[in-house]
Amino acid sequence: MPHTLPGGCYCGAIRYEVTLDDPEKDARTSICHCGNCKKFTGGNFGITSKIPRSSFKVTQGQDKVTVHEADNGTGTILHREFCRECGSGLLEYGANAGDFVYIFYGTLDHPTDLPPKGEFFTSRRDSWMPEVPGTFSSIFSLPNPRPSWSCNVF
Repeated sequence: MPHTLPGGCYCGAIRYEVTLDDPEKDARTSICHCGNCKKFTGGNFGITSKIPRSSFKVTQGQDKVTVHEADNGTGTILHREFCRECGSGLLEYGANAGDFVYIFYGTLDHPTDLPPKGEFFTSRRDSWMPEVPGTFSSIFSLPNPRPSWSCNVF
């Protein structure tokens, strides 16, 4: 039986639903410590849930959705959709994401329904932040790392 996970922006102008057959198999929530995620979120990490594009549907406020497009620092154009009223980021995707999008975890009404499964760019995790128990870690030691290298490039 499909599971429907509702969410929306901060001001409530945009509402969405994610419908997954099996959230455990169909979604992957990850914490990312790359410079791109840190800059965009204004925090010390980003957290998104990778879901099939076809499972995401805006149910209210489609006319409030604004898209920002920019090179993420690797030559890949990253698209970020957000609410033009309150600025809340809703999802992001790039050419390498294929049939998937990455929803911003905090926009889910019940984010704990999709707990984190892993951490990326852990070599850039702030020293005061502990590992997240029960998740895999990936260092991504890249030559000449750039601050904008992003988890959804891969």
